[in-house]
Amino acid sequence: MDKKVYMFDEGNSGMKEILGGKGANLAEMTNIGLPVPYGFTISSKACNDYYDSGKRIQEEVKAEILASLARLEAQTGKELGSTVNPLLVSVRSGSVFSMPGMMDTVLNLGMNDQTVEAVARLTNNPRFAYDSYRRFIQMFSNVVLEIDVFYFEQQLEKIREAKGYHSDPELSAEDWKEVISTYKQIVKKHTKEDFPQDPMQQLFLSINAVFDSWNNQRAIVYRQLNKIPSHYGTAVNIQSMVFGNMGEDSGTGVAFTRNPSTGESLLYGEYLINAQGEDVVAGIRTPNPIQTLQQDMPQVFEQFIEVCRRLEEHYQDMQDIEFTVEHGELFILQTRNGKRTAQAALRIAVEMVEEGVISKKEAILRVEPEQLNQLLHRRIDDKFEKIILAKGLPASPGAATGRVVFDPDEAEQLNNEGEKVILVRTETTPDDIHGIHAAQGVVTSRGGMTSHAAVVARGMGKSCICGCEALKIDMQLQQFQVGETIVKRLDTITIDGGTGEIIIGEIPMIDPELSKEFELLLSWADEERTLDVRANADNPKDAKKALEFGAEGIGLCRTEHMFMEADRVPIVQQMILAETEEQRKLALAKLLPMQESDYEGIFEAMQGLPVTIRLLDPPLHEFLPDKEHLAVEVAKLQITNPGSKELAEKEKLLKRVRQLDESNPMLGHRGVRLGISFPEIYQMQAEAIFNTAALLESKGITVIPEIMIPLVGHVNELKIMRQLVIDTAAAVQAKTGVQIDYTVGTMIEVPRAALTADEIATEADFFSFGTNDLTQTTFGYSRDDAEGKFLKDYVENKILTDNPFAVLDQAGVGELIKTGIKLGKQTKPALKTGICGEHGGETSSIEFCCLQGLDYVSCSPYRVPLARLAAAQAAIKNQLKKEEYIII
Repeated sequence: MDKKVYMFDEGNSGMKEILGGKGANLAEMTNIGLPVPYGFTISSKACNDYYDSGKRIQEEVKAEILASLARLEAQTGKELGSTVNPLLVSVRSGSVFSMPGMMDTVLNLGMNDQTVEAVARLTNNPRFAYDSYRRFIQMFSNVVLEIDVFYFEQQLEKIREAKGYHSDPELSAEDWKEVISTYKQIVKKHTKEDFPQDPMQQLFLSINAVFDSWNNQRAIVYRQLNKIPSHYGTAVNIQSMVFGNMGEDSGTGVAFTRNPSTGESLLYGEYLINAQGEDVVAGIRTPNPIQTLQQDMPQVFEQFIEVCRRLEEHYQDMQDIEFTVEHGELFILQTRNGKRTAQAALRIAVEMVEEGVISKKEAILRVEPEQLNQLLHRRIDDKFEKIILAKGLPASPGAATGRVVFDPDEAEQLNNEGEKVILVRTETTPDDIHGIHAAQGVVTSRGGMTSHAAVVARGMGKSCICGCEALKIDMQLQQFQVGETIVKRLDTITIDGGTGEIIIGEIPMIDPELSKEFELLLSWADEERTLDVRANADNPKDAKKALEFGAEGIGLCRTEHMFMEADRVPIVQQMILAETEEQRKLALAKLLPMQESDYEGIFEAMQGLPVTIRLLDPPLHEFLPDKEHLAVEVAKLQITNPGSKELAEKEKLLKRVRQLDESNPMLGHRGVRLGISFPEIYQMQAEAIFNTAALLESKGITVIPEIMIPLVGHVNELKIMRQLVIDTAAAVQAKTGVQIDYTVGTMIEVPRAALTADEIATEADFFSFGTNDLTQTTFGYSRDDAEGKFLKDYVENKILTDNPFAVLDQAGVGELIKTGIKLGKQTKPALKTGICGEHGGETSSIEFCCLQGLDYVSCSPYRVPLARLAAAQAAIKNQLKKEEYIII
């Protein structure tokens, strides 16, 4: 039989897939001699067996758990359920990947009506004993018996108010006995049974509940957001309890070895005197900064500083550490690599290289590419007057504006409708994760810098303010009040997570300034990557922004976007509605100088870097008025103004719109098919490119135009269009006397193009894989319909692992890309290849492109830094795999 349960001293940090991150780290800390309360870990394999057995713990696993419990009892000299020296344990989840707050925990397990008396006698502290018992009843009832914690909190609040208390520490042992009695009544009312007194029953019910929590709604949402596979399961850690709520010489806290918001190399965290760990992370009480522990418990503080140093040195990364002090003795409950903002991730990675702790390659691998987006967003413009309503703790940097909502479900709903919202809560719980994800930012009136809201918001790159106690939130009236000012649901506020300020109304924002660490890490990334990174840009402004972010050219310039500007649409419509070629050419002659102006700005911005220009791609109906709307206008004019000139023009326009109407326009008359039917359109666009190139070359400005023919599916289409471009270039060169270097290629967007790439390559200098349309044509999905109707169901039901329009489908679309590259290079070994769909800015898709030997990826300007880092990570990982293979 495979071993399924491990004592802490039987594991190590390399066993994360078996023991989970928490269990592996508890084992590692035990082995390096840190003060870790002893215990054992039930492996994630046992979790998978639990689900395979119909949510039942297998008998062999039960036997292992009981044997491990006996070893724990022998080690501690305590026994579960003993009325002489009772053992109390915590039962915690621990998945391979850190999922803070997503799964369930039970503390103080082993408490019952008899053991509580023994604890009171042994500690000579009845108040502590009964406080611990009521905490256990509340937590067990919520996690295991599934009774909403609201009922317990409401009852506790009633008793506090009746006795005139303001906080929990004021309650005496007798008060807690009264609370316990009412808690038991709540359990009886909701379950029709008494609260379980048998510690062994408590233990196995709690283990079941932790296994079950792997598939609770908030854990599922978190895994989907963070792309964590569901097959890993969770381990369960059973650990002997130590208590921070045993008086003024006890306490509990959470600390980071560096600041997780800024990356500064200073201890950062919080603690509470006379409290248990859940009090800190749940945000129920606002804790003290970790530095003040030096005054409260100087010896503990010095010991803790040394533990932090050892852990960071051992793991070579910033650590997030949970600790408890029991009667002046320090215990370490957990360590893990700390969640951090993008700003902090960059600074920590760079400074650890400078400190000689890690290499440049390791630093590159340490920063999540998606995190870089957090640094590229706007911040509040200080030039504008701010009406600061209140100030809380600056828990996650960045600024956000939105309409106030108090309910996470409403936040999600309004976000889906295109509204920007700020989620305001007394405190967040793991069940709020979907609302946090949907909101622009989060504000809580309670909790500290390590509360649930702060940790989750930082991980998502959301602006967050915590512990803003000035906010008096009224959930019934859906409003909050600060002094005399009332802010109601759907009012607009701005928050600054870097300063903690809550501001009335909307404040203008300005573009971010990139840190020296940002530039330095990306310069290291550029040394490692093998892929070029270009940008998708359709105007000079985007081209300049792309260059600022390190783009090495433009991989996709969509000329149709130039036609959609307001002053051009009437001329484009004139061109479309033309009944003869001569009429069409007259309209195109008006568009020619406009196109030349566009290209001039883009070429100048790119300073001699290559610019791939896609000739007109979408169907012509996209430039015309909506058919149904136009029909209504015509019907109205037929009644109100029959025989008018306006009616005649509208009827003519409606007739042409109906002629151009297609059943499936995305598979219809668009792309190269337009060029074949109306070659004068592509001829005008090519002429504008070459006229502009000749003008700039004559001024000494280097121009590298790459002309891309879209939607080619047959070599003969490309042959005709290539010749049109060559003839146009020759005519411009003859007219201007300027020699222009250019290439002609195609966008591979239909499966036939990939499957006949050897033929198409005879007429192409480059291939650019348009992965958006290639995904549509490969799956047979209309993107707008699929994303709006059924793709979510496909991902949730695990038919697809990801939305294929967001993450490249490597098994299907990827195989077509591989085939296209292979066949194309058989014909033309020097053929340049790249991708220019949205996948060009997605991490796993970039890694795929690197492995296939593509020359470049192209993405939106703001994703260029991400692509540079992801391409470097892909190159490093690929090299490490090769080295590992050689060693083996």
